[in-house]
Amino acid sequence: MILIGDGLHNFIGGLAIAGVFLIDIRLGIMSWLAAAAHEIPQELCDFGVLIHGGWSKRNALIFNVLSALTFLIGGLLTYTLSFEFDLSFLVPFAAGNFIYIGASDLVPEIKKHEDWKMNLVHLMTFVAGIVLMVILKTFLGD
Repeated sequence: MILIGDGLHNFIGGLAIAGVFLIDIRLGIMSWLAAAAHEIPQELCDFGVLIHGGWSKRNALIFNVLSALTFLIGGLLTYTLSFEFDLSFLVPFAAGNFIYIGASDLVPEIKKHEDWKMNLVHLMTFVAGIVLMVILKTFLGD
């Protein structure tokens, strides 16, 4: 079940990120970096779940990579369809995905901790993300 959900998640991510690349390559790079920052830990966790579920390391790696390749399929489908259809709606779709991830996954997790040190770590991580976006905007912006 985790592989099916992850495959669908990656496919939709591929659609969204490719749509952003079609509008503006600089924005596409920033979106891809944001997606990678989310996907790398998620794929590592999926691998761990498969191992914990009794899969061999080899099979867990192979099937996790196959699931991740649906990102490429979504991107290629978007690129192909862009010659026939206006896919600019994928940009707000991608933005909505990132807002949803932040609002539904990250904010509730921060509220769980009462330890001020852990809250400081969350704050510094948040600030580091904003600084990274400013740096990217500086180097990739107009």
